[in-house]
Amino acid sequence: VFTVAGVSTNIGHNSSENDGAWAGPRNDNSIIDFGWRALHLSVAAGKEVVTQYYDSPYTKSYYLGCSTGNSQVFPDDFDGIIVGSPANWATHLQDWSVHMNLIVQPATSPRFINATVWSGVIHPEVLSQCDVLDGLRDGIISDPEICNFRPESLACRPGQDTETCLTAPQIEALYGIYTDYYETNQTYIFGRYYPGGEAAYSTALASAYPFQLSRDWFRYFVLNDTEWEIEQYNSSVIWIGDEIDPGQANAIDPDLTTFSGPKHNGKLLHYVGWADQLISPGNSVHYYETVNVFTRIHTDWDLSDFYRLFTVPGMNHCDGGYGANAFGGIGQASSGMPPLSFDAEHNILAAMVQWVEEGVAPSSLTAVYWKDNNSTNGLGFTRPLCQYPTSLRYVSGDENDAASFTCV
Repeated sequence: VFTVAGVSTNIGHNSSENDGAWAGPRNDNSIIDFGWRALHLSVAAGKEVVTQYYDSPYTKSYYLGCSTGNSQVFPDDFDGIIVGSPANWATHLQDWSVHMNLIVQPATSPRFINATVWSGVIHPEVLSQCDVLDGLRDGIISDPEICNFRPESLACRPGQDTETCLTAPQIEALYGIYTDYYETNQTYIFGRYYPGGEAAYSTALASAYPFQLSRDWFRYFVLNDTEWEIEQYNSSVIWIGDEIDPGQANAIDPDLTTFSGPKHNGKLLHYVGWADQLISPGNSVHYYETVNVFTRIHTDWDLSDFYRLFTVPGMNHCDGGYGANAFGGIGQASSGMPPLSFDAEHNILAAMVQWVEEGVAPSSLTAVYWKDNNSTNGLGFTRPLCQYPTSLRYVSGDENDAASFTCV
C-alpha cells in the first residue's frame, strides 16, 4: 500500500481529442505548452503543493500516461516513467497518419475497404493464417511480427460478391497498410498497422474520412495554411515538419543516460498494444531499439536495468480491443477495465514503485480481459504480458489462466 498525490494537465488548451485547430494559426505559446512546457510546469507546481501541504518534501515522482508527449526535456522531473503507446515522434506520426489515409481514400476509390470487409472478411482470414502461431487458436495474435499475412488468399473469383473478397487494388492497399512507411532515399518515417487489429482499423486511419488531428497538424502547427487538405501531402512537408518540430514535441533522443545514470537512476516502463489503431506499435519498437543500440555502443549498461517494453496482444490504442488489456494503464479503470489486483504483479504503477523503491524490476505483468471490456460482466481470461523482445506462447492447461502461458 502506498499513498500518492496526483496532478494532471490539459497541456495548455481545451479541445476534443482529435481537434488541433486550437494551435493556430500562429498560436505559438499554446504549441509550446503542448510540446513540453505545460507538463513540466504542472509537475513543478504539484511538487511544491505537496511540499507545502504536508510540510515535507515529496519522496518520489512518477509519470503515468498513454498517447502523450515529451518527458525528455527535463529528465529529473520523474523517478519512474510509465508510458503507453507514446506520440513521441510527433512529426512523423502525423506524416504516417496522412499517408495511411491516402492509401485507401477517397471512399470512392477502388482501393477503399469498408468496415464490413475489414471485420468480416480480412480479420477472419488473418486469424486463419496466424492465430495458431502462438500455440493456441483463441482469436488473438500474440506476436504479429511473425505473421506473414497473405491477402491474395482473399482475391475475388469471377462473379464473386465483392463484399466477401478483395479486388486487386484493395490487396495492393493492404500491402501498403501492413508495411512500414519509407520515403525518399529509403528514409524510415514510421511503422505500420499489424495483423490482428482489423476491427478497429476502419474506425481510425483506414476510414472514409481524413483524420482530423493530422490534417490540423499541417494546417495549424506546420504550414499555417487553414485550407490545406491531405491530397496536397508530399514528402516536402515531412522535412518542413522535422525542421520546425512544433513545440519541440519530438521525444526521440535515444540517449537516456542522464535520466537513467547513477546520479538520477530513473526507470522507464513502456507498453503498447499490438492492435493499436492510432499509433503504430512499430513506433514503440523502433524507439526501444534505438535506445538499445545507443546504450550498447556508448555504455556498458544493460538496457533492462532501466528500460523495459511490454507488448499487449490484441489491445487497441491504450485500452480496449480483444485481449488481456487491463493492467493499471492510464484510462483503463475509468473505461470499466481495472486491473485484477493492485499489487505489483497486476498493476503497472505498483510494479514501477516496487522497481524504483525496492529495486525489484518486473519481468512480466499479469493482465486481465473482462468480458466485453467491462468488469461488471465478469472475468474472461488472464494472460502474461511479455517483456520485448520475448512473446507469448501457450504451453498447456486452462487457456483462460495466465499460468498456462510463458514468454519465449
